[in-house]
Amino acid sequence: MSQAFFHQGLFPSPDHTQLFAENLSAHLRQGDVILLEGGIGAGKTHFARSLIQAMQASSGRIEDVPSPTFTLVQTYGVEPAEVWHADLYRLSYPDEIEELGLTQAFEDAICLVEWPDRLGELWPENALLMSFATTVGPNHDDQRVITFSGRKEIWQNRVLDALPS
Repeated sequence: MSQAFFHQGLFPSPDHTQLFAENLSAHLRQGDVILLEGGIGAGKTHFARSLIQAMQASSGRIEDVPSPTFTLVQTYGVEPAEVWHADLYRLSYPDEIEELGLTQAFEDAICLVEWPDRLGELWPENALLMSFATTVGPNHDDQRVITFSGRKEIWQNRVLDALPS
């Protein structure tokens, strides 16, 4: 039986979130799924864009990384595996997820999924859940609190190693 991993971190600026995404990108491999949960404007897309751009840079490929809000899924040919960035906000039923090919991508690609509550029973058990919440810092600036949860043997070392010091 696997143990759960749970960690909460304060991200005082978008640059801090970007650095974490860049660091984490080096630890990802085929079959990894990161579920991004939080309200509109909480930082999910900023994190995903930063992670994808870091993977592009290390693969020698640079292309635009738009939000998949209207296209539902954007894919990127990078190493070590193709990256799927999905935004499920506009979906109503889990069968729509299978029609997109996302369940197969959970095995074949690295997947970043915004609005994972739409997955229902299709929620991958090996996924890392990142829950984003906004808070106001001492200088009245927006900060993010990100709560991480997932299987300890898969995610603990990778997340903790990627956190900026």
